[in-house]
Amino acid sequence: MIIGIIGSGAMGAGIAQVVATAGHTVHLLDQNAEALQRASLSIEASLRKLAEKGKLPLATAEAAITRLHPTSDIQQFTDCELVLEAVVEDLAVKQQLFQQLESIVTADCVLATNTSSLSVTSIAAACQRPERFIGIHFFNPAPLMQLVEVIPAIQTREELATEVRDLVESWGKLPVLAKDTPGFIVNRVARPYYGEAIRILEEGIADIATIDWALTELGGFRMGPFTLMDFIGHDVNYRVTESVFTAFFYDPRYKPSFTQKRLFEAGYYGRKVGHGFYNYAPEAIQPEPKRDEALGNVLVNRVLAMLINEAADALALNIASRDDLELAMTKGVNYPKGLLAWADELGIADVLDTLDNLYAEYHEDRYRASPLLRRMVRDRQHFFPTTSTLT
Repeated sequence: MIIGIIGSGAMGAGIAQVVATAGHTVHLLDQNAEALQRASLSIEASLRKLAEKGKLPLATAEAAITRLHPTSDIQQFTDCELVLEAVVEDLAVKQQLFQQLESIVTADCVLATNTSSLSVTSIAAACQRPERFIGIHFFNPAPLMQLVEVIPAIQTREELATEVRDLVESWGKLPVLAKDTPGFIVNRVARPYYGEAIRILEEGIADIATIDWALTELGGFRMGPFTLMDFIGHDVNYRVTESVFTAFFYDPRYKPSFTQKRLFEAGYYGRKVGHGFYNYAPEAIQPEPKRDEALGNVLVNRVLAMLINEAADALALNIASRDDLELAMTKGVNYPKGLLAWADELGIADVLDTLDNLYAEYHEDRYRASPLLRRMVRDRQHFFPTTSTLT
């Protein structure tokens, strides 16, 4: 299979490496010759390093390198069977790109976007044959992250999502199927991990170091929310939050914070620039958390209840299946447990009480509980019904 990748940034280069390693001929397109050369050298170095470490047979690495064809000429895509773009998150740019592509590729070539925040349906609408259009959303870094979200537009032909899911699985990835709604699965369900942590900080309930300590040491998350936001970069994380908030018609559940916006405005993007919620200068003294388990458990339960509520709502609205929701959050953002299984473990009634208590205190719609949680408590059900009733 011949696959075209458009955009040679970190994401495009990473996807090119994945599909070349899986045995496909890859045309990697970028109009910036320097960026294209950097990407090619980076992919080659990455593959050879994997071979040196014994994580990839040397012959496989060398074969993948020979299958990679960097180009600045989009006419090279005439024989592609799949073209996937990984360019700037701008709807007009993507629409124009696919309009141009349709005049070049064959009639049965599948067109795909790696967008993380735009409507797949809106991009497809620019195409003359939108039925062959689909979202294939990788996570960064693409060679390492297992999860891939597959998102059909409303125009996508019915069989294509299954075909693409099977193809992605053949690349050694874990595909999940998501409805075309803002944030898809991961960027939607994960928003409270950032937003509620910032809200706790803004209210002075706990400081940055204590919240991060609680979520990692007591909650079992790999990174605390502030460390993670600094790692992702506020130029990325804040923009996604703002995009999801706008796309959801300003639903308070996804409301951005002024605290993060100010970091974004100041250019304090996090680890990449040396300053975010934390100061990463060599001489900086990192703050010590207040290791109060009683307080820490309150913080964990509050953030976790909001995450579970988001996952339950996504399930109730058929954004994804139960199992795909669990897979997305454990493999896409490395949560220690699937949120729905975690709800069963904690007790759905207790999660609902936490949300109702927050709503009673704040009277803000951000704390409204998913109707699915109420129905499950009423009907004494579990998300994973190993037992017939709640205990």
